[in-house]
Amino acid sequence: MGHGGNVIDELVTDHREVEEMFGRIEALPSGHQDRKVYADQVTMELVRHSVAEEAHLYPAVREHVAGGDAIADQELQDHATAEQIMKDLEGCDAGDADFDRLMGMLMSEIRSHIADEEGNLFPRLRQACPMDTLNELGDKVRKAKKTAPTRPHPSAPDKPPANKLLAPGTGMVDRLRDALSGRGKFE
Repeated sequence: MGHGGNVIDELVTDHREVEEMFGRIEALPSGHQDRKVYADQVTMELVRHSVAEEAHLYPAVREHVAGGDAIADQELQDHATAEQIMKDLEGCDAGDADFDRLMGMLMSEIRSHIADEEGNLFPRLRQACPMDTLNELGDKVRKAKKTAPTRPHPSAPDKPPANKLLAPGTGMVDRLRDALSGRGKFE
């Protein structure tokens, strides 16, 4: 992740990458060990994406879009739901009885969230913000994704300033754990 362009282009590209990973999971038979590897990869990407949106996109929505507080609050609720599912999924192996159920719930939640952002939020943001603001937000989102956590932390703050202060340290610990465990990588 980290593609370039304005915030909307950046986030839409992230959405396509997540959907591609979902497709890889769906193409494998139930219980296949690679489903867990892809689930870990998609979780890592979704957490980074969510942290960046919470730090930069949603505050901009609150500032620039009419009714932005209600929109941002709903988006944060969607993130909280998805993050709890990812936390539950983190403790499952591909062969566990709950893995397929949780993965299906996550895919449904994320696909609904993506459709809402791309169909409603992004057009409103594009209309309300000057292009230089959208480009600046794209840079901020890319920077945030580089230091963001890679594991779900449902109890972590999701609004500035606390989320901006805690995310880099949590992200460093998560990336160290990932490197030591090999999480999200094929053998």
